[in-house]
Amino acid sequence: MRPWLRRTLTALGYTTAVLAVAALSVWLSVRVTPLQTVSPAGQTVQVGAATPDLTMSGPGELELFGQSIPTEPRFEGPIRPRLKLTHISFNAQASALTKPGGAQAAGKDLSRQLTAAWTRYLLWETLIAAGFAALITIAVVGIRRSSRTAMLKMLAITVTSVCAFNALGVYLLASATPAALQHVRGIEDLVGPSTPTPVQAIGAPARPGVQAVVIGDSTAAGIGNAPLDHPTGTDKACGRSKDAFAVYLAAANNWNTLNLACSGATIRDGLLGPQQRGSTEVPPQMSAATGADKASVIIVSIGANDIHWSTMTALCAAANACDDKASTAYFQQQIAAFTTDYYDLLHNLAALPQQPRILINEYYNPFGEKLDCLKDQNITPAKAKTLKSRLDALNSVLRQGAQTFGFTAVPQHFDGHRLCSDQPFVQGLDANAPLHPNAAGELAIALADQQALSRTNHTSSTPTPSTNAAAPNTP
Repeated sequence: MRPWLRRTLTALGYTTAVLAVAALSVWLSVRVTPLQTVSPAGQTVQVGAATPDLTMSGPGELELFGQSIPTEPRFEGPIRPRLKLTHISFNAQASALTKPGGAQAAGKDLSRQLTAAWTRYLLWETLIAAGFAALITIAVVGIRRSSRTAMLKMLAITVTSVCAFNALGVYLLASATPAALQHVRGIEDLVGPSTPTPVQAIGAPARPGVQAVVIGDSTAAGIGNAPLDHPTGTDKACGRSKDAFAVYLAAANNWNTLNLACSGATIRDGLLGPQQRGSTEVPPQMSAATGADKASVIIVSIGANDIHWSTMTALCAAANACDDKASTAYFQQQIAAFTTDYYDLLHNLAALPQQPRILINEYYNPFGEKLDCLKDQNITPAKAKTLKSRLDALNSVLRQGAQTFGFTAVPQHFDGHRLCSDQPFVQGLDANAPLHPNAAGELAIALADQQALSRTNHTSSTPTPSTNAAAPNTP
């Protein structure tokens, strides 16, 4: 072989090896480089890079309450930011925003800190990539038993190449990201349109004697159980029951409790906005709750209707399998939309002036290990496992959102009393409200909430017992 050809092939081999080491080092560094944390205006956000893809523009990735959703802003290049909201201190946020020029200053501070965090992340990623390159080079040179001079030479070439490769990649593929981040003035710019101001008690009657409020869906309304003794038209339309957990909590603590929960409620149509139940228009539950401005506890049960849980369960029963790609993609779409709406609800709850103790009830799993009573409905163990996994995902969003805002998430366990058990806490499929809690299930939820309130160290958040009311008020 001619010398020039040998030299060319050797140089080509070294170049290929260096590029392979550089690519592997960058790939590893993106996965281990720690996210950079910033805390503007009471919001703690971590900044890093999302997994690159082959498209040349698109949204970044926002992790909101454990659920990854695409950002509203779009970024040029395949390397796009990943942003993780980990904590919100509403008092610090309100303090920053209420100062003269506070909103504008807070927005500039957020964009500045996000841009700086992105830059820091890329610097750390470059250093860590160089470290991986050095380790790989030392390992290869050691295996080949090269001389120290050859090792130092190879090490210098590899590390320099990795830094250049990384810098060039960032410049070509993510150079527009800092400019895009400079236009972000708040978390709302990342998640999309949200409720701009806390819900006001427009037209809501004042209820100064109410100590605890329950808002939510049919689980909180107690649908399918015994109706209230003297129900209003709204009570009937919403399916509120005297066996609802709100009633048990009121009786146990001698509280004056207001149950605003309504069957079919979602965050947008029920809690933050009005809800149509037949010919009855039910006012927004949050708006009605603000009339109880002395209430020191608010219990929330929401999410199942937002992700269309009942429809999903029915389709699962009818299909041969319910973990197919289509139904999974549909579920992911629904829970991503719920996550954004849930953020709005939590913001409104945090804005209540009396700063009540907030409990976020998670959902119980109605399906136990025994499924013999569901054979005719085509619910198999595999289907029950899929439905449970989706409930777990919903509960994860509920729990992490509550933790982010400093609220209390309350798990609900019907262990030993699920459907098909000897003493179920769940209404059967032939009942008025299938899979909803029966009276015993509502009592179990009340006990879980009571225990959560008892565990809190914030004694000022616990209602003072009323001397003249033990049953819930209704609107």
